[in-house]
Amino acid sequence: MPNDPFKSALNDILINQAEEFIGIYDDATARFTRVNPAGAHLLGYASEAAFLEAIDYAPRLPALPPEYWATLLSEARQGGRTEVEADISRQNGEVFWGRLQLTHFEVEGCSSFLVRLSEQERLHQAERELAHSERRFEAVFSNATIGIIVCDRQGSIISANRHSQQLFGYADNELVGQKIEVLVPNAIGRQHQKLRESFNAHPSVRAMGQHSGDLQAQRKDGSVFPVEVSLSYFYEEQDLYVVSYILDITFKKNAEQALINERQRVERLNTELEQKVADRTHALLNTLEQLEQRSEELTIALAAEQELGELKSRFVSMASHEFRTPLTAVLTSATLIEKYPGGDQQDKRLKHLQRIRSSVNHLNDILEEFLSVGKIEEGKIETRPARLDMAVLLADTVTDVQGMLKAGQSIDKQVSCREHVWLDPSLMRKILVNLLSNAIKYSGENSVVTVRAECSQGQLILSVQDQGVGISADDQEHLFERFFRARNVTNIPGTGLGLYIIAKYLELMRGTISLESQLQEGTTVTITIPYDHHSAD
Repeated sequence: MPNDPFKSALNDILINQAEEFIGIYDDATARFTRVNPAGAHLLGYASEAAFLEAIDYAPRLPALPPEYWATLLSEARQGGRTEVEADISRQNGEVFWGRLQLTHFEVEGCSSFLVRLSEQERLHQAERELAHSERRFEAVFSNATIGIIVCDRQGSIISANRHSQQLFGYADNELVGQKIEVLVPNAIGRQHQKLRESFNAHPSVRAMGQHSGDLQAQRKDGSVFPVEVSLSYFYEEQDLYVVSYILDITFKKNAEQALINERQRVERLNTELEQKVADRTHALLNTLEQLEQRSEELTIALAAEQELGELKSRFVSMASHEFRTPLTAVLTSATLIEKYPGGDQQDKRLKHLQRIRSSVNHLNDILEEFLSVGKIEEGKIETRPARLDMAVLLADTVTDVQGMLKAGQSIDKQVSCREHVWLDPSLMRKILVNLLSNAIKYSGENSVVTVRAECSQGQLILSVQDQGVGISADDQEHLFERFFRARNVTNIPGTGLGLYIIAKYLELMRGTISLESQLQEGTTVTITIPYDHHSAD
C-alpha cells in the first residue's frame, strides 16, 4: 500500500491533472461528491464547487432520457464497468459527442462510481455525417424521376438509377459493366464514341438543350426514342467519372409536332382567305368600273357591296369559331389523355398536358381581347344598366380569380356600398376581372391585392391596389394606348390591351380612370363611375 504522500501524488496526477472529466458519484446520495478542474471546465463550469452545486445526478445527456442514467448505474454495479457514447450538453446548451465510462467500486461498504467523460474526436461526427450524407444521396439517386447514369473514362457504366433502367428496359443492375454506347442507336454509335473521347479531353458541365440537333436513345429491345441529356463530371483519386442525366421527351416532341401541324393549317386558311379577299376585291373593281358606264346597274353594285359587307361580318364570326374549335379540341384531348394513367411516365405526361392546357387557355384569352377591341371600335358594344349589388359582384369576381393567385397571395375586399347601383353588370364584371388579373399577374408571391368599392353621392369609386413591380412615370403616359406594355414587364405574358379596353368601357359608362404607381412599390388604379338610383321594381 502506498503511504499518504504517494496517495496525494497519485490523486493529483490521476484526477486533478487529468485532461478529461473525472468525478466521483456517490450511490447512496445520488450526487457527485468530487470532480476535477478539467471536468468542470469541459461542461462549462468555472470551478468544482460551481459544478457540484448545479449538477444533481449526471452530466446532461440531451439525447437520452433521465432514466437512462439509472440504467447505466445498474449495468456498472452488475458488471463493474459500463461505457456509452452519446451527445453531452454543456452548461450553455452547446452539445458535443462524448464517451462516458462508469466504474463501480466500494470503500468501507459504501457504493460509489468513478465517472470518466472525454470529448471524442471530430472524426466520429464526420463519420456519422458522411453516413447520413450517403443515405440521402442514395435516396435521391435511386428515387429520382429522371434517368441518371455514371460512367468511367472508358465509357463503362458503373452505376445506373432505377429510373434509367426502366427507361431503357433493363433489369436491376443489368446496365452496370456495359458500355454507354449500348444506349445509343447503331447509326451514331461510332460518332458518340468520338464525342465521349472529346468530352474526356475537355470535361465541362453541359446543360439540357445545348445540343445542336435532336438526340436519340436506344432501348434494350432496339426501339429508339427522343431524349434530352445533360452532362456533369467529377474526379475520384484523379479518375474521371461522367454523370449523364437523361429525360424522355417523346410527349414533348409529339406536342411540338401537333402545334406545328396546327400552325400550318392556320397558314393554309390564311392563304385561302387572302385569295378570297383578292377575288372579292377584283370583283368589286369590275363592278365600280361598270357603274361609271351604266347608272342602271348602280342598284346591282350597291347590293353587291352590301353582300360583301355581310360576307365580311360572317367571316369574322366564322373565323373566331374556327380558331376556337381546334383550340377547344386540343384542350379536350389533353383532358382525356389525363384520364388514362399508366406507365412510369405519368407525372411527366401530366406536366406536359398542363402546359398544353395553359397555352390553349392563354391563346383563347388573347383572342377574346382582340374580339373585344374589334367590337368596341365597330361600336357594337352598348351599355345595359341594371340593378347591381356591388358587394355580391365583388365577392363573385374575387372567387373567379382565385385560381390565378400565386403562392401566398391574397385579396382583401373593402366594400362600402349600402345601396344598390344602376350600372351594366357585364361591363363592371369585365373591368373588375381585368384589374384584378393585372394586380395578381404583376405582383409577387406572398403579396396582398386590395380592392375597395365606395358608393357615395351618385358615384361609384372603385380602386385596386397591388404590391407589384410598379410602373415608371414615362410608361404611365402611354398605358391606355393599344398594345402598349411597360418596359419592366416585357418578360410577363400580356397583350397590352387590358387598360385600353377598360378605358373604352368607362367611356361608354361616362366614367373616368386614374393611376398612381411607383417602381417596386406597387400600383393603384382608381375608376369613378356615376350611377342612377332606381326603385326595386
